[in-house]
Amino acid sequence: MRLKKFNLEIAEDKTKIIPFGRFAEKNANQTGEGKPATFDFLGFTHYCGKSKQGNFRVKRKSSRKKVQGKLKETKEWLKKNRNKDIHMIMDRFKRSLTGYYNYYCITDNTQSVNNFKDKIQYLLFKWLNRRSQRKSFTWDKYRLFLDKNPLPSPKVKVNIYNLRKEISYIL
Repeated sequence: MRLKKFNLEIAEDKTKIIPFGRFAEKNANQTGEGKPATFDFLGFTHYCGKSKQGNFRVKRKSSRKKVQGKLKETKEWLKKNRNKDIHMIMDRFKRSLTGYYNYYCITDNTQSVNNFKDKIQYLLFKWLNRRSQRKSFTWDKYRLFLDKNPLPSPKVKVNIYNLRKEISYIL
């Protein structure tokens, strides 16, 4: 009803109703499905999890499709720009990672963001070594280089469970 008010429609091929919530895991085990279904929204995969106290909690991690797309885009950029000044390349990656962290560093997602940073560091190592016929870096030399030119480390930017106090007027 509300969608029609704004002349909007649901895309039937992209829409499905999934069992989700406090009892989804128990129901999935009873029907033999294993884990309950997940869904992607706003670049995150939402899934059923438990808090440290054992209570149900919706958890979020970076969507696999978004991470793979960003890694592919990074690889292409490095391929084209590997012969640029190394400090310009590092500066670009510092800014890029900071932006990535600002969006994806939320509660429960630090592991996924750390994995992304590790993959970025590997891509940097790989493409910086293809600047000439000779290898520019060994892993030891690369680690020393990263000590002098560190990439930013991920930290939780938004604790979504503390937001309830700030947006209580909505709830």
